[in-house]
Amino acid sequence: MLNLLKSKAWLTAVLLLLGLILLPFVVEASLGKSWLRILDFALLYIMLALGLNIVVGYAGLLDLGYVAFYAVGAYCWALLASPHFGLNLPFWVILPAGAAIAALFGCY
Repeated sequence: MLNLLKSKAWLTAVLLLLGLILLPFVVEASLGKSWLRILDFALLYIMLALGLNIVVGYAGLLDLGYVAFYAVGAYCWALLASPHFGLNLPFWVILPAGAAIAALFGCY
């Protein structure tokens, strides 16, 4: 009985993960790119709210430093992806660079 429950839990987790992976493609195909952008922003703010909930709710601290590191990574992303500076680097180059700059500012 316990193995059956574990297998159902794994199946549910895999189906949920697959659904979340396919969600942007389904939204873009059915509703267009504007709704996909709105969904991206909503999920982004949900992640920030969950981070604040962990810091304030579980630890009992009011520390907004992680939001500043998020902003540093986003600013680095904007500079490296901007065609105005002639850089316009690909996604997989900018992603670790933004994370590394945010981590560097976090250690400093």
